[in-house]
Amino acid sequence: MEGPLRDVSKAELHLHIEGALEPELMFELAARNSVSLPFSSVEEVRSAYDFEDLQSFLDLYYQGARVLVQDQDFYDLAWSYFTKVAGQGVRHVEMFFDPQTHTERGVPFGAVIGGLHGACVDAERRLRISSGLILCFLRHLSAEAAEETLRQARPHRDMILGVGLDSSERGHPPSKFEGVFRQAREEGLRAVAHAGEEGPPEYIWEALDLLQVERIDHGVRCLEDAELVARLRDQRTPLTVCPLSNVKLCVFEHMRDHNLAQLLDAGLCVSIHSDDPAYFGGYIGDNFEAVQTDLRLDDEVLLTLARNSFEASFLDEPAKRRSIEEIDRLR
Repeated sequence: MEGPLRDVSKAELHLHIEGALEPELMFELAARNSVSLPFSSVEEVRSAYDFEDLQSFLDLYYQGARVLVQDQDFYDLAWSYFTKVAGQGVRHVEMFFDPQTHTERGVPFGAVIGGLHGACVDAERRLRISSGLILCFLRHLSAEAAEETLRQARPHRDMILGVGLDSSERGHPPSKFEGVFRQAREEGLRAVAHAGEEGPPEYIWEALDLLQVERIDHGVRCLEDAELVARLRDQRTPLTVCPLSNVKLCVFEHMRDHNLAQLLDAGLCVSIHSDDPAYFGGYIGDNFEAVQTDLRLDDEVLLTLARNSFEASFLDEPAKRRSIEEIDRLR
């Protein structure tokens, strides 16, 4: 995305903050917290970013997250992310975080959310980036563990925008978490879920019907089911697609093979995001540039993707309308 379009307003809706942990910060926090890493240098960490699938990435992701211990660590991680994307047109972020990754190591829930929330407050004040936090349940863990995490979250309810579902998709259908999502919705939390990345279209159906999510994260396999595509189109259900991530995790072999254009041609509300930018080779602006170059998308399509990101967001209607009108003036 070149010229003025690089700075066009965007909402980042599919961002795992633990996945924004750059190797340099990883080493800094490891030293701060006396955590031993199985790598001797930043270069050695980066050379490990050659993933065969989602699980091979997650193994490294959870290893890196061990350096996050104190609330200041979580603040520094989120602030590092905000300062990077401020120059890429990002004006709103709905940030995923994985409390179970940390509480299972003895890190207090309050330290996790306190540090992240502090960075969100400062990002709005200093960078004019609004944000919200989405608590994700790890689907490879039990439904009971998810319910315990929701219980730990209740004292911090005013800091949490919604709940999501992430981690290993294969063999862990959304139906496993129907109960905890019902509880979360009853408490006024918004709901999203990863589905249809490595898992089948049936997982998207389950996320919609059983979890009653408002957005599908990834969802690229929906094209395998024409009835599902029609439903997503007619209900204007957003898909938060992460192109560089999809290639890095071998969902598509090359960017030129990505089905983003087909999703748009099907009339779906698709937007693009960075997922785990430190591990997958780029932040949101880099994703825009990659699809523009490799899929030969013109400026009108890129503006549509940016517009869709605000339509799909959980911003209030006046803020959403202002952002969309700003983009429409560029057409």
